[in-house]
Amino acid sequence: MEVNEANNLAIKRCLPNADDEQTEPEQYKKIKLSETGISSDTGKHTEIIEGGLQALPSQQNENNEKEDEEELDNAVLEDDEGDGDTFADMMKYGLVEQDVGITKFVSSHQGFSGILKERYSDFVVHEINKDGKMVVLDDLSVPADDEEPSEDIFSVLSAQDKQRLEDLQHFKNKEDSVVIEVVEDTKEKRTVIHQAVKSLFPGLETKTEEREGKKIIVAYHVAGKTALANPRKHSWPKSRGSYCHFVLYKENKDTMDAINVLSKYLRVKPNIFSYMGTKDKRAITVQEIAVVKITAQRLSHLNKCLMNFKLGNFSYKKYPLKLGELQGNHFTVVLRNITGSNQQVEQAMTSLRDTGFINYYGMQRFGTTAVPTYQVGKAILHNKWSEVMDLILKPRPGAERGYLVKCREEWAKTKDPEAALKKLPVKRCVEGQLLRGLAKYGMKNIASAFGMIPRNNRLMYIHSYQSYVWNKIVSKRIEEYGLKAASGDLVLKGATAVPIEESDVEKHTIHDVVMPLPGFDVLYPKHKIGKAYEEMMAADGLDINNMKHKIRDYSLSGAYRKIIICPENVTWEILVYDDNKIPLVHTDVEKLEGTPLPESCKDGKYKALKMDFSLPPSTYATMAIREVLKMDTSIKNQTQLNTVWLR
Repeated sequence: MEVNEANNLAIKRCLPNADDEQTEPEQYKKIKLSETGISSDTGKHTEIIEGGLQALPSQQNENNEKEDEEELDNAVLEDDEGDGDTFADMMKYGLVEQDVGITKFVSSHQGFSGILKERYSDFVVHEINKDGKMVVLDDLSVPADDEEPSEDIFSVLSAQDKQRLEDLQHFKNKEDSVVIEVVEDTKEKRTVIHQAVKSLFPGLETKTEEREGKKIIVAYHVAGKTALANPRKHSWPKSRGSYCHFVLYKENKDTMDAINVLSKYLRVKPNIFSYMGTKDKRAITVQEIAVVKITAQRLSHLNKCLMNFKLGNFSYKKYPLKLGELQGNHFTVVLRNITGSNQQVEQAMTSLRDTGFINYYGMQRFGTTAVPTYQVGKAILHNKWSEVMDLILKPRPGAERGYLVKCREEWAKTKDPEAALKKLPVKRCVEGQLLRGLAKYGMKNIASAFGMIPRNNRLMYIHSYQSYVWNKIVSKRIEEYGLKAASGDLVLKGATAVPIEESDVEKHTIHDVVMPLPGFDVLYPKHKIGKAYEEMMAADGLDINNMKHKIRDYSLSGAYRKIIICPENVTWEILVYDDNKIPLVHTDVEKLEGTPLPESCKDGKYKALKMDFSLPPSTYATMAIREVLKMDTSIKNQTQLNTVWLR
């Protein structure tokens, strides 16, 4: 295998950024091959829109603090906001791959141009569960349950009542409530009506009131209401598992946005949902979700009122899902308008299948603005809290929403957290949480103020620094020793890393070699690369032999990560098409509905590469695609390329 430098990349290649599906580490408690999973969607992801690029600060994360429903609604709708700044101009301040150590290729084929995510349906992700099976949506039926209320109870509602309730549910009427008269007024009859409304019309709540000596039932929309933060508990059969597991199919929504939407319509808190990994926005994604004591019937009714969602494959189980339990993700990716010859494509995909790609952390790991997340992480490790505060809140060039720009300007001008908070319509972002903390604890206790940010978000910064070091050092390792195992490299025996002895070098390949993320509980390579770790961190003012922090959360034990990843289940085909708008991937929903794919034309103007492959958790699909196309995947570079292509 040859090592190739990432130099002189063709200026005409156009690859917008991929929203990789990966699971990030929560905390390195034991020495292990790859990180246990937490959501990575707390960083600022950059999304591709048709015909251009757009940055979305996707800061939504589970938060156990009490926050009013109105703010939740704003958070759910955050994606709909935008500003009119020119993305290409703003992104000239961003990072490129070389800045974060991504400099090598393993293959020798000639790269070619292609457009990723021209449509979000060009990027389809299916989760691979802990049993190694691909999660698919192929059954919309509700499992039979003798203890589930029968459909007969819904006959208690008249056709007129149903129409009025449907209009209320979809905000089509001017009234904020619907009154239902109870003809035969008994407690049992009222209970049946309450059940019927909630089952048929998710998002509506009911209450009984007395007017003019008669008891009536009032149905109303819960969105924005605070009185129902703790909805009434319904009885749950003891024989049924407490968790309803289901497959969630979603289009153009990240996992936390989707859960916020589901929780809003079901009138529950987001933290009753569990999942194995997060999926990013600009894609079609299919994953397993579990929810506490919500019936399959109730979940199924959401299919009638939610766009770009489908719920199915329901089952009841006694356990929730845990982050990191998944074995990986299967990707179906379409690169449109490729310029490579059939021979080039064959060489590139054969190399990806047989040799793999360098397991770099992708550009999403490091942020999209002029302040990389690893810089914040380094300041945390230094215990420099004023610097942490400044890096997160200060104005910066780059792609950001207008309200964040105004918030930063207010902070720079006044250093008043309350005044800066008023500029944020959605206060659940990292900046909003930090400002809340500063308002509560004051400027003399910034560490506690920073602690107001959800733990996963806080750890994201120091994990970003670890990733930065790992990328840089792995490039040095490949430059020094190539793509063969070397004496002093590390390999895993069980969960323990051991150095390769000179006599055992021939027994190992580069696919066996792991490199550590820096921490207090890892072994470093026993050749000159071990010294390179020490020198790089010393240059950053950090002692590699003292990675414990005064605050336990920020102590890094370390972990091991394979240098080279070989994707599994790799297949590919070249498609020809005329219309850029036609779908080239058959989705689960289209299969369920019997919708055929458009027929491929033999003499189309454009050529596309459709590729399928499976990756383990914490592995970036963009890095696999980078190896195929041989190009820089940074948003800065992609924006420049895309601008050229659009002319």
